[in-house]
Amino acid sequence: MSRITLDTVRKEFGSGGDKILAVEDVDLEIRDGEFLVLVGPSGCGKTTTLRCVAGLEDVTSGRITFGDRDVTGLRARERDVAMVFQNYALYPHMDVRRNLGFGLKLSTKLPAAEIDQQVEDVAEMLGIEELLGQKPKELSGGQQQRVALGRAIIRDPEAFLMDEPLSNLDAKLRSQMRTELQTLQHELDVTTVYVTHDQTEAMAMGDRIAVMNGGTLQQVGTAEEVYRDPVNEFVADFIGSPSINVFDATVDGARLDGPGEFSYHLSETDPVEGLRTVRVGIRPEDIQLVDNGIKLGVNVLEPMGNENFLYATLGEQEVTARIDPTNRPHPGESVSFAFDEAALYLFDPETGASLKTKRDGEVPTTPDSIPNREGVESTTGTGPDTGSNDDRMEETVE
Repeated sequence: MSRITLDTVRKEFGSGGDKILAVEDVDLEIRDGEFLVLVGPSGCGKTTTLRCVAGLEDVTSGRITFGDRDVTGLRARERDVAMVFQNYALYPHMDVRRNLGFGLKLSTKLPAAEIDQQVEDVAEMLGIEELLGQKPKELSGGQQQRVALGRAIIRDPEAFLMDEPLSNLDAKLRSQMRTELQTLQHELDVTTVYVTHDQTEAMAMGDRIAVMNGGTLQQVGTAEEVYRDPVNEFVADFIGSPSINVFDATVDGARLDGPGEFSYHLSETDPVEGLRTVRVGIRPEDIQLVDNGIKLGVNVLEPMGNENFLYATLGEQEVTARIDPTNRPHPGESVSFAFDEAALYLFDPETGASLKTKRDGEVPTTPDSIPNREGVESTTGTGPDTGSNDDRMEETVE
């Protein structure tokens, strides 16, 4: 295990006037044994950050340390990390047994018998003992993923680095592997950095989540912290499914006037003091359908079994609500909604910074709105964020 620290890490591609800033002065500490998820939209710099930690990319400036060891100038093979890629990166001409043991064969002086025993142990841990004689092309996606994980585990590294390892799997298998991966990391207690663009996956898996956008680190915290107390509108919008409803409103003392018939009186004006306009946010699960309230025009109703998703309009503003499955308004109908002030989010219209969040109102959370980590007891090519892993992969895998 190892603590990983990024100290003002910066990564630029290109030179002169053609420079592309992929990672901008990231400060981040990944705790010893922690499962940290880097999440953000495509091109936000999360994969580039991971590749800098792995040693697959040289940082432009800044420092990376593992524990007290400065690894900034070290090559990937010298950093004692194991990486799991999106494309699995298995050797097609080798069977599972050789794929699992190949890294140990190259990087250690262990006798063949001991390597074989470790291969057997890892295969048993992952439930792939019967696959040891098969080649990758004979395996399903889930089986290939287990082999890729096994190749990382067998090296007993200081850290696991995972770049969207589940994105090629179907939804059901992805959910299953997600649970297995969390359980495995919990048992091994190895520092893990996991990259994904899927915010639901991030919230379900991470001890903490690091949200990135445009190469910058926006916020680091638990799933509950980033959900209830986002630092800005981007984080509030990115974290949560369906996304938060956000719209403009004018400020008139304690009254907020927004699209359609939206008019709301705040109990206190401190968050909007001195502002003429404000960005208002309401999460879909906080919208309550009532007999007399703010009018919505119903567009579409999506029954989800345990709940319904209601898509409606507030003036010209699109609004999404999560409502009780027994409530089934029809398209074209008009419904009324209300919400608790404690659930209201307010954002600065210029900077996007949070002015009021759920944390301020201390709204009780539920398992439906704030997922915990699954399977763990609750106490959660050559350019920015893209590029092939093939060029320097062997330095990490072996």
